[in-house]
Amino acid sequence: LPSKEESVIEEKEREESGLEQAEHFSSLDEAAASSASSNENPCIRTREFRKVKSKGGAETSGGKTQGAGEDEVSPSGVLPEDQGDILGEVAPVWVPDAEAQVCMKCGTKFTFTKRRHHCRACGKVFCALCSNLKFRLTHLDGKEGRVCVSCHSELVKSKDMLYQSVMSSPSGTPPRGKRRVWFADEILTGQQSESAPATPVRGLTFSPLMRRELGEPGRSPAGSPQNSLLCKMLKSNLFSYLAGHSPLPFFFTKFETLTKLILNDEKLCNAKEACGPHGWGPTALVSSSANLIPLDGLPPILTSTGVKGDSDYTVEEKPSEMLLIQELESGRPKPLVFVLNANLLAMVKLVNYVNRKCWCVTTKGMHAVGQVEVVVLLQCLPEEKSFPKDIFSHFLQLYRDTVTAGKVVRHLSLFLFGSQFLGSEDHAGFMYVCSTLQSLQGLPLPNQPYLFGLLVHRAEVPWAKAFPLRLMLRLGAEYRFYPCPLYSVRFRKPLFGEIGHTIMRLLVDFRNYRYSLPLVPGLTVDLEAQKTLINIPTTGYNELMKAINKSNEHVLAIGASFNETADSHLICVQTDDGQYQTQAISIHNQPRKEKCGCSFRFSSALKASAGCLAKSSIVEDGLMVQVTVETMVEIRRSLREMKDYTVTCGRLDQPESRELVCLQWVEEKCTVNRGVISPIDGKSMESISSTKMFQKSEHKENGKTIRWTEVFFLVRGHNPKRGVTDSAEQSRLTERIARAFCLALCPHLKLLKEDGMAKLGLRVTFDSHEVGFVAGSNGQPLPAQYLNALDSVLIPVIHSRGHKRGEQPLVMELIFYILEDIT
Repeated sequence: LPSKEESVIEEKEREESGLEQAEHFSSLDEAAASSASSNENPCIRTREFRKVKSKGGAETSGGKTQGAGEDEVSPSGVLPEDQGDILGEVAPVWVPDAEAQVCMKCGTKFTFTKRRHHCRACGKVFCALCSNLKFRLTHLDGKEGRVCVSCHSELVKSKDMLYQSVMSSPSGTPPRGKRRVWFADEILTGQQSESAPATPVRGLTFSPLMRRELGEPGRSPAGSPQNSLLCKMLKSNLFSYLAGHSPLPFFFTKFETLTKLILNDEKLCNAKEACGPHGWGPTALVSSSANLIPLDGLPPILTSTGVKGDSDYTVEEKPSEMLLIQELESGRPKPLVFVLNANLLAMVKLVNYVNRKCWCVTTKGMHAVGQVEVVVLLQCLPEEKSFPKDIFSHFLQLYRDTVTAGKVVRHLSLFLFGSQFLGSEDHAGFMYVCSTLQSLQGLPLPNQPYLFGLLVHRAEVPWAKAFPLRLMLRLGAEYRFYPCPLYSVRFRKPLFGEIGHTIMRLLVDFRNYRYSLPLVPGLTVDLEAQKTLINIPTTGYNELMKAINKSNEHVLAIGASFNETADSHLICVQTDDGQYQTQAISIHNQPRKEKCGCSFRFSSALKASAGCLAKSSIVEDGLMVQVTVETMVEIRRSLREMKDYTVTCGRLDQPESRELVCLQWVEEKCTVNRGVISPIDGKSMESISSTKMFQKSEHKENGKTIRWTEVFFLVRGHNPKRGVTDSAEQSRLTERIARAFCLALCPHLKLLKEDGMAKLGLRVTFDSHEVGFVAGSNGQPLPAQYLNALDSVLIPVIHSRGHKRGEQPLVMELIFYILEDIT
């Protein structure tokens, strides 16, 4: 395998080699014509004798062992005449670097940046462009090695000829001495050799040639004459093979599933490969399309074969909707798993949630692209006998928006549909909410973090955009859930109509949404007797300053967050005549101890002649305070300086009836990343801030893609007034580390995914006493071979940061996912 230094500068080599090769078009054309006339692989057409080292350190010549001191020497980088057809099976003798000053194919001169690359099949030396392919080689224990373009062509041709010889042999067996069965992942010999893997790779796979002849989804139906003929051939050859070989070879586990499929005359494209409990990946038989949802019918369904437990699956391309409905209604314990694309699944189950029969549809795969998983609880219609398939399309659109544009959904964010949804034009979109105090019993939920989607009526869209907390609490009052229901009801009446006369018209542009009520995450308005507390988290200083700078000097209005510690909340209800009323919603059967508002508004409209220090009142679902101009100036100054400030409300001549409005800074108890754990060692990430990452470019190899999705800051220097120290420098450093990590593991993506390590973590520490990194997956450190690959690439990047006196420590954890390449 190529070293990690090669991977790091691969891109630069390709670029520079491409420019230099443009100057040698004429010589290239002559070489191509010469090669075509001879019709031979330039890497093996020289039929001269060479030496191959045996295990004992001696050298074999024509099958005879020679002593190390023999004088007979063969040219390097060529195969012997009688072994010219074993390209890739025996390790070649490498051409010494000193003997290769130019590329042995295109003639490009090697320089400091244009480095030499040995072909692992023939041993010759090539530039990066002429040896940029890989192939599984027997002498590398079935692993992929860098090969030149000529050897790659010969190896592919040999593979196809081998397959055809297997299929055409009368006894169903390969020719003597070449007893092999070709699978997509490797060639397995009939007699297990030391170079063959000890155990077969999980799942069932087929070569591209076999897949073409059997037909692919959407091309050749399973019952076509072409497939029927091939199935008969496979049956005949398979029976002959099984009858003539006892005991069965070690790869029979793959043939066992193949036998069942052939004997039942089923589609071979139903076979499916799983890559363990922490990720799944399709074989070549599962379409690489980004959308597997058909126009008519259901997406493919993933089911366990029961042969090896949960790690072996089959894919049914056109499942029967009626049979699946019957299976769900009969009390199926596990959800149905639909394949929306090679990286995204939808889990569907019928549940009885709070005495309501509901569809529970969840995603699996959103985390891998930096999106939260999504749950939709949809109340069933009477006598409903069809799946809510529009939800599948919505999940796919959400996934596509995340990958292409970096759009993510957050708590109280709105996703609008482009057309009719779930049978009605009134279903405008989903508003996503976090579950807080609601019951989750009996729900098949994905891994944290996840959000619930609530169906929004088209008439409610203005409030969902401008002030979603008001709509969320209003839904809770309508369905008697605190703070809101987690399920959606189709074809319901809207909870809000025309905007009408509301104080929000002064704060929100309901026509073009050019401005809206600013929100400060974590800010709460607690209403107590004779006292109101406006709690401002110190982490929200920057957001508050943005709101103050954009606001009118006479008005300061801020939206609040839902307070999970409170037992009741103010809500705003619009009556049939369009008027807005103030009500309250509380936890069922609990006394009201702490009530909260949804916003506060300070206005400097109070005149000194009014005889009041200040006036406070409840307007709709928020607090409004009228103060003098001088008091407004003091409030703004205190907030900028992060100082507490108390406003006394009441008449000057009635001191006993005065109320206090206290603006106070608090250390917020961070509630982010609940239930999230580190893939390195299982460490809880709760209350640790993180940032989603969306790469402009992806790192791909062998049909797999690795994506950097998130970075957690376990220890980070922070100043609320200045923001994060040296944030730009830290951002550049983090990007360099992430890129180096991806480049180092690119050659191993397929093996990592097959071994169930689809989610990877990299924790980097910068401290005066310790500088280093640790990488892991599934709660365990990565195996040594991967850590060694990371050492040579990551250590120089980490040490390039250096350490400055007085610099605060930094510990961050980067999260990566390995996906199927469906682009």
